[in-house]
Amino acid sequence: MTRAVITHGPRPGAHDVAPDVDMTTHLAGLELPSPVLTASGCSAAGRELDQFFDITEIGAIVTKSIMLNPRSGRPTPRMAETPSGMLNSIGLQGPGLDAFLEKDLAWLHARGARAVVSIAGGSVDEYTRIASKLRHVPEISAIEVNISCPNVEDRGQVFACQAASASEVVAAVRRNTAPGIPVLAKLSPDVTDIVEIAHAVVNAGADGLSMINTLLGMVIDTDTMRPALAGITGGLSGPAIRPVAVRCVYQVHAALPDVPILGMGGIRTGLDALEFVLAGASAVSVGTVTFHDPSAPARVARELAVALAERGFDSLEEAVGYAHRAADPKPAPGGPVAGHGHDVDEPADDTLDAGVEG
Repeated sequence: MTRAVITHGPRPGAHDVAPDVDMTTHLAGLELPSPVLTASGCSAAGRELDQFFDITEIGAIVTKSIMLNPRSGRPTPRMAETPSGMLNSIGLQGPGLDAFLEKDLAWLHARGARAVVSIAGGSVDEYTRIASKLRHVPEISAIEVNISCPNVEDRGQVFACQAASASEVVAAVRRNTAPGIPVLAKLSPDVTDIVEIAHAVVNAGADGLSMINTLLGMVIDTDTMRPALAGITGGLSGPAIRPVAVRCVYQVHAALPDVPILGMGGIRTGLDALEFVLAGASAVSVGTVTFHDPSAPARVARELAVALAERGFDSLEEAVGYAHRAADPKPAPGGPVAGHGHDVDEPADDTLDAGVEG
């Protein structure tokens, strides 16, 4: 199929009619009607977002990471605004697994939404106990293993920073999770070689990868001349981290092309989501943007469909990893090359516009 190289944003009226693009995707054996999910930690279990859009129409709700016991999190202040993003030091605050199952997961099930349950722990044993308890819970579509949260006091709990510790956690979760329930390992960008960690967790039994988690960062208040966060450091999210996230997805897809990736990191628009898909993500999570646009997951899904249609794709899955294709041949002196990524009436050296949709 000839694909157009777009040098403009969506045409006027492009959002009025839903494009004829198959947006179905598959994530480690899990079929989803939409490739857009929420991101863990930005909207609890989705209840707050449901008043802004129908949460059953997106791919899934990825819950806030849950631990075995109730946790109060880190001291305040624990959020700080940064250029093109935000820094948070929430510290995995949560009600504990039992309360989560009784209230949040039960509500998602009653609502008819697909639930990807994110889990976290301070030890391999805690991950094992959580997975064992979830094994008999039928309302779960997948498990995301958060081994990479930077918002903890003990940096030794960031299991994703070492291949051995990451593998140990993932192996324990996979062993204690019901067959047929995908296990996604959530990776940290704060490593020397993210491909090495990806290989390790896949070999340990991960069915897919969630990437990336926030980057460890710090803000100093120049009036008080002290760290802005009580916990000193926190996780950086938002548009500022998107180039790092896209790079990580691209590198891991190049090394492990058959391993499904749930991509995330600074996605605000359909074009942002398209970058991740082209880099190799089969689905994306939308997070920080929901703080100022709670309807963002549904909007991004619509914009992504338009972007795919404008580039000549009949389905989302055709576009996954498309940026890895062989380089287009140079045009002959007489004009552009047809059938190699360019329409015959467009210059062969056009580039993708980096503008904002919508």
